[in-house]
Amino acid sequence: MSPGPGQESAWDYPRPPRLEPTSKRIRVVLDGVVLADSRRALRLVETSHPPSYYLPKEDVDYRVLRTGRGSSFCEWKGQARYLDAHLPGRPVEGVGWVYDRPLLPYTALAGHASFYASRVDEAWVDEERAAPQPGGFYGGWVTQDVVGPFKGGPGTSGW
Repeated sequence: MSPGPGQESAWDYPRPPRLEPTSKRIRVVLDGVVLADSRRALRLVETSHPPSYYLPKEDVDYRVLRTGRGSSFCEWKGQARYLDAHLPGRPVEGVGWVYDRPLLPYTALAGHASFYASRVDEAWVDEERAAPQPGGFYGGWVTQDVVGPFKGGPGTSGW
């Protein structure tokens, strides 16, 4: 897909990924509870993926988030641990992840939390509600300012 005015193509993003600050307001809401709200997030962009957002621990509500079961490994960023939300009457597993000791050159991600738009009720980039990246594994947020196609949907595992 060709980007229009004010849009980016996920196919113009680099590999390995690029990490950059964003001044956009990033908010994550589950069952009416704000899990995270920041204007100091980091945006990670990678070829064929919509951006992922990483919020500093000071802007994340760890009163309702706990380390969950399981982990994953990224060839670029290293080992991630998953976060579960513990809300009254609604525990939700794997709402997000954290890199405690990310690999170079992604050390700025240490302690920042990222969230799956598909596992929370609302994921916001400024005043736009983001849609989840296709599939269940990747955590990119799709907004009107980025075009795909995006990795994650059926038939894209070989990309």
